[in-house]
Amino acid sequence: MPLPALTSITHRITGILLFIGLIFAFWALDTSLSSPEGFDAVSHALSHNVLVKLIAWGLLSALAYHFVAGIKHLLMDMNIGVTLEGGLKKAQATVVISAVLIILAGVWVW
Repeated sequence: MPLPALTSITHRITGILLFIGLIFAFWALDTSLSSPEGFDAVSHALSHNVLVKLIAWGLLSALAYHFVAGIKHLLMDMNIGVTLEGGLKKAQATVVISAVLIILAGVWVW
């Protein structure tokens, strides 16, 4: 499968994952805002529970990729780089920029 097609499909997949991940994010937000004890529980889970850190990193990674790929799609909608070569370069840039952001998110979470 060509890289531009793979980045486009992955953009859709990350959108679905983000939609599902909102359940976790809204639950954590609701719990943390409900009381000081709830805030402490969420804060403790985010700083000590590996599974919670992994989920947070996964959501941040999906958000980073989805954001970068969304910009790529907006550029295509504005007819910027709508050629085979331009599509490949934008797909490569999407992967590289997303990888950097995902690594930075991992450093921030861990």
